[in-house]
Amino acid sequence: MVRTLRIEGFSVTGRPISTPTTKFGGQPVWLTGPQWPISAAWDRPMRFVGQIELGPVLGAADQGKMAYVFVTHADHGEDDFFDPDVIDPDGGENAVIVQPGGDYAGPVRPLATGPGIYSRDGSPVEFTVGLRPVGEPDPMTDEELEALPAADRDRYVERIDGAKIGGTPSFFQGDEWPDGGPWLLLLQLDSNWMPFHLNLGSSPRVFAFVSEDGAQGKLLVQDS
Repeated sequence: MVRTLRIEGFSVTGRPISTPTTKFGGQPVWLTGPQWPISAAWDRPMRFVGQIELGPVLGAADQGKMAYVFVTHADHGEDDFFDPDVIDPDGGENAVIVQPGGDYAGPVRPLATGPGIYSRDGSPVEFTVGLRPVGEPDPMTDEELEALPAADRDRYVERIDGAKIGGTPSFFQGDEWPDGGPWLLLLQLDSNWMPFHLNLGSSPRVFAFVSEDGAQGKLLVQDS
């Protein structure tokens, strides 16, 4: 079984969160100094999506570590801007920064604040999340999944579906792990169904990963 925290809901914060806790939106609470990733193609700061405590994903030895998730993304009203490389874990248009002691090879700037996620009307937003611990089945290859009886396959997919921290990735375009693993799932989101605007494709599912040693992260998007 794989330890998982199901995201049960998002709660709007009454004031900015300034503590190192899991959240979406607002501004990152840096642990060891700002490392704001910069778009490789556009030379602009990526958009901060959220920060996730790594202890529940990696175990007790990594309590106190944080992963910060970023994507290259338009400002509100900048409708014609979209970089298709945002879906690629090595395209230079997304980033998972780990602190302390993380290893990120892309360009960064020492910006304490920068662009964050926003609502459909362009208002900046910040959310805490309700989390429910569950156990999920271990990852399966495409071949293993296809070998299951149809009812068992449907049951497996249902158990790993949905928004969550940790757990087993619910790929729908092949078991597309990033290169350079082994990796653990950090975050899974169907971004069109979130209470914030995040344009990453037509029907995108976001997968963020962290290495087993907690040193680096990767992000990819599958889109139907």
